[in-house]
Amino acid sequence: MIKLNISKEEIDIFTDGSCSGNPGPGGWSGVIIHDLISILTGYETNTTNNRMELMATINVIKLIDPRININLYTDSNYVKNGITVWIHNWIKNNWKNSQKKEVANKDLWLQLYDLNNTYKINWNWVKAHENNTYNNLADEYAVLSMKNQKSYNIENYTTTNV
Repeated sequence: MIKLNISKEEIDIFTDGSCSGNPGPGGWSGVIIHDLISILTGYETNTTNNRMELMATINVIKLIDPRININLYTDSNYVKNGITVWIHNWIKNNWKNSQKKEVANKDLWLQLYDLNNTYKINWNWVKAHENNTYNNLADEYAVLSMKNQKSYNIENYTTTNV
């Protein structure tokens, strides 16, 4: 995967996932605020909302040089609490959750755990569908990818790209 050419030492990333039905067709999106505004999206034909939230986070982090500090914003408590709180117990309990059941999406949690140990990430939760321009933009593109079953890669976002 190609890394974005970023000259800043610290960037902001907003991620979101979307699903029509659960499971059903889904889309994910990441908005990267650096020298420019970049947007990366993807989709799956049969997935869950939580998988799309995780895929957004994983795929966007992979675009960034690990030396860059990341302020990551998600409206998913599942992602934020999963990577900052729950994962330590999941690992300790051989990937069982508090109900002694297998942790859902273990394949993606393992990837995110490795990324979290490689990158300098400050995890933040934002309220969904509120007055946050970049979170709303991430939501808009996740829904667009889900509905169109198409990926978008916009390296220099402006309002004319919509």
